[in-house]
Amino acid sequence: MNATKGFPKDFLWGGATAANQVEGAWQADGKGPNTADVMAAGDHQTPRRITLDIDPQKYYYPSHDAVDFYHHYKEDIALFAEMGFKVYRMSVNWARIFPTGLETEPNEAGLRFYDDVFAELKKYGIEPLVTLFHNELPLKLVTEMNGWADRRCIDLFLRFAEVLFRRYKGVVKYWIPFNEINDLTTPLGNWNHGGILNPGTEFFTAQADDPDKRFAALHHQFVASAKAVLLGRSIDPAFRFGTMICHITVYPLTCRPEDVLLTQQEDLMRNCFCGDVQVKGAYPWYIKRYFERNNIHFPTLPEDAELLRQGTVDFYSFSYYMTNCVTGQKDAAQVSGNIMGGAKNPYLEASEWNWQIDPVGLRYTLNHVYDRYGLPIMITENGLGARDTLVDGQVHDDYRIAYLKAHIEQMRLAIDDGVELVGYTPWSAIDLVSVSTGEVEKRYGFVYVDKDNAGSGTMRRYRKDSFYWYKNVIATNGETL
Repeated sequence: MNATKGFPKDFLWGGATAANQVEGAWQADGKGPNTADVMAAGDHQTPRRITLDIDPQKYYYPSHDAVDFYHHYKEDIALFAEMGFKVYRMSVNWARIFPTGLETEPNEAGLRFYDDVFAELKKYGIEPLVTLFHNELPLKLVTEMNGWADRRCIDLFLRFAEVLFRRYKGVVKYWIPFNEINDLTTPLGNWNHGGILNPGTEFFTAQADDPDKRFAALHHQFVASAKAVLLGRSIDPAFRFGTMICHITVYPLTCRPEDVLLTQQEDLMRNCFCGDVQVKGAYPWYIKRYFERNNIHFPTLPEDAELLRQGTVDFYSFSYYMTNCVTGQKDAAQVSGNIMGGAKNPYLEASEWNWQIDPVGLRYTLNHVYDRYGLPIMITENGLGARDTLVDGQVHDDYRIAYLKAHIEQMRLAIDDGVELVGYTPWSAIDLVSVSTGEVEKRYGFVYVDKDNAGSGTMRRYRKDSFYWYKNVIATNGETL
């Protein structure tokens, strides 16, 4: 590398998970069912089915046990500490605190679990970075009000947030109100991100869509985020809040002006719109025109604009796994991706799940984001899903090391460019359930969990080669890769 400027000495190295993908214990200690708990398992060829009536005789639900962080959290956090984590990005399962989402008083047993998790993190000096809503809507809010499509969800979320803000004042500093909030700009975001189940939806990857409902849900999340920021700051001025964007960086497939224009439009819609609202505090001009052109209408209240203006975030975080190309050519080869795919880039290789690998694109993205917003940046998801093989207690995942090494090199170059990058929490700290397919065998973690896609296994934890590699990366503050 030719970078001259290294990582800041207080850089937040760590890892990330989400409650519904690691905790399991789906009915333990009063927890209610949530949207993840009714998603049956699938794989790369078989889409996940959404079943409001849980039928374990007919379907396997991977979130019910996940990798049982609920009962292994002490062991797992000790492993994170052994790697040298400075920060651990996690989420709080809403249905563990308010089982239906409608209660007026929280479930104390659920809160005690998070008390214990935070105490264990503190023991090792690990900073928690907490996502409030990470695809974990109490199921009752789906059946009662079609999730975030109903404005009543805002106040219920604020009740949940206030409990956490007050209980963990002085314990948690960094908060992300909504994970990958921009996923609601796509029909696939209806279920996981909005708790919306439209008539005709049976499978996660083939959802019926009502854009009016979907963008109403997104608006309600914008307002809820702003109100949470304002509420949190009133409780503890030291709290710091961030947006979290599923950044799907896009390139024009060709230099045809039409492809360049389509790429610009795609970038504004998918990547910039939600960040513009949460950072700049208002709906941007281009999205208003998009609503007009597509005849999209949803109700708002007069006070919403002022709330958005006041409740802006302090830092920008995003997930980055791959890039795609955009073209008007109908016969272009396609690839998959996180939430959305696109045209295949002939200059890139792809994972087994057909996600293109583009480390240089991360540097491009960091510069793009920092130029637009000028806020401190955290990369809160980045990683490679792959099939790992456990042999004699060892996992030789050199492919994951190569992926992460190449991306960290580009992070350092972006810092040398002048980008204020302050943290990195790769996906994932430990193997977990993949959202898109419901698989555990699409592994991301530094720690291998002995569990297969059918739910069999000992749940025993094993350190992968990447575990030891990342430990050294952290110990040298990114100098040794």
